[in-house]
Amino acid sequence: MGFVKLGALAALPPGALSQVIVGDKEVVLCNSEGTVHAFNGQCPHQQGPLGEGNFDSNTIICPWHGWEFNCITGENDFDPELKLERYPVEVRDNEIYVNIPEA
Repeated sequence: MGFVKLGALAALPPGALSQVIVGDKEVVLCNSEGTVHAFNGQCPHQQGPLGEGNFDSNTIICPWHGWEFNCITGENDFDPELKLERYPVEVRDNEIYVNIPEA
């Protein structure tokens, strides 16, 4: 799929979390102190929509069962070996672009 524009940087201020659907992929975006990170937006536990959860202290919290993931590394707080799939992000002209892999 390559880099896809997912929205304006102004719509995702520091400390914000967002979910975007691109084709058949759910992508969760988080802004950690001005740096945007992107991951697969489904919780590995039971595919809960991570972008509909909470974001606190660089932690993405799944709304279904409270599983927590680091917004920078994608690591689960309980089991660091369990990680969200991370997608490369570029900000161009104040727009967020994410490199989403093919299905």
